[in-house]
Amino acid sequence: MTKRGFLLGKFMPPHAGHMALIRAARALVDELTVLVCWLPDDPIPGEVRLAWMRELAPDCRVVGHGEVVPQAPEDSADFWPVWRGIVAAAHPEPIDYLFAGEAYGAELARQAGGFFVPLGGRVLGLGDDPVAGLSASAVRAGPEAHWTYLPAPVRLHYRRTICLHGAESVGKTTLAALLAQATGATIVGEYGRSHCEAHKAPLTMDDLLLIGRAQQAMIAATAEWAGPLLIADTDALMTAAWCEMLLGERPQELMQAPKADIYLLLEPDLPWIDDGTRFFSDPADRHRFARIVEQVLEDAGVPFVRISGHGEERLAAARTAIGAIDA
Repeated sequence: MTKRGFLLGKFMPPHAGHMALIRAARALVDELTVLVCWLPDDPIPGEVRLAWMRELAPDCRVVGHGEVVPQAPEDSADFWPVWRGIVAAAHPEPIDYLFAGEAYGAELARQAGGFFVPLGGRVLGLGDDPVAGLSASAVRAGPEAHWTYLPAPVRLHYRRTICLHGAESVGKTTLAALLAQATGATIVGEYGRSHCEAHKAPLTMDDLLLIGRAQQAMIAATAEWAGPLLIADTDALMTAAWCEMLLGERPQELMQAPKADIYLLLEPDLPWIDDGTRFFSDPADRHRFARIVEQVLEDAGVPFVRISGHGEERLAAARTAIGAIDA
């Protein structure tokens, strides 16, 4: 005989405590229905959470409910009739086990049917446990402090990618290292440099397209393992600027590549240093390249902050810009 289970939640966002509850519940039944509930003004859109839960619980029936309804019994005399109808719509079959991690599950089981199975940290008295007692509101307030307990799609939602952008010899690589040391961020290095050092030949359009594609591939591959901050030494927009400077055209493929959350445009106010792979020692050429580099950001419509100064001043300005991303 098929045994069916049911649980509901906002999952705003889903975290290790939610997933432990769902996986334990799924192990106890043949079929598990998960109801994702939301309101229109929630800080994380309900449709986003519904997609997350369908990805995270592929062996469950995951359904959503986004209509405005009473959220607590004291809100309306119709609270329980309304919620009985919502549960019946999500789970039209008889419920054998109703799972919940909090005490409300007992009354929900009485109202909607099913035997209450009190899984989960709070109902088990483990409110201080980092997994069982984790709350979604705490995650929203400080996702970086709970990073270990966030599923991959939630990490992607909260991760911020910072791209360093600028002409030659403006200190992108140096600043990336300093920012990583100060913030614990993961760095994606500059593929173009290694390409030029390996081949030592004039760059063709095919070379530059490969450089842009390889840079984006490195960013995407590294992001899977990064923490809350990912720093890209450069990305495809910088390669687009190189195309325009060297070859007089700007490929749309590079302009349309995935974008960082913010770009730090490093001003050319540091001395030009020949490291063996640089091109434009002439001040006029350097100025022209800097104008192209900035224009690419403007045309791409991405957020950027100009970073100038030397040493600690440059680092402090960059950290301030990063800190203001979600402000």
